[in-house]
Amino acid sequence: MGVTKHLNFDIETKAIGNICKALGHPTRIQIMTLLWKRDNRTCGEIVQLIPLAQSTISKHLLELKKANLVNIKNEGKKTIYTIEVEKIEILKKYLTSYLSTIEISEQNKSTVLATRHNIKSRNSYLKQHNYQFPDKKIKQLAV
Repeated sequence: MGVTKHLNFDIETKAIGNICKALGHPTRIQIMTLLWKRDNRTCGEIVQLIPLAQSTISKHLLELKKANLVNIKNEGKKTIYTIEVEKIEILKKYLTSYLSTIEISEQNKSTVLATRHNIKSRNSYLKQHNYQFPDKKIKQLAV
């Protein structure tokens, strides 16, 4: 077994690390975006907007809560989620400071909308090779 080093980082660095870890999943970023557009949403409202199971959304909301990125308020049987603005301000301050030290040329800047993605079928690679019967090749269709 190896030995893990434990470094003592300052409080702000630890906070940024926890925030980034919590935002490290696309679903959580989408949840935060929905809450940013309109605060005070229930889990059910989020499930209607993100096509995932309610239990999956609940788990992601729990991770955001652990990182103190969302606040929870109970109203009867409903749980209302809101953004913890103070944590977002910490992230904004850090990123603004960090990005101000980096020079990015205009040629290297791109946006999601400007980027062209090559979308292939989920099994397109697997269809080229038949793993159950290695001797049997699937005929390629002429494109």
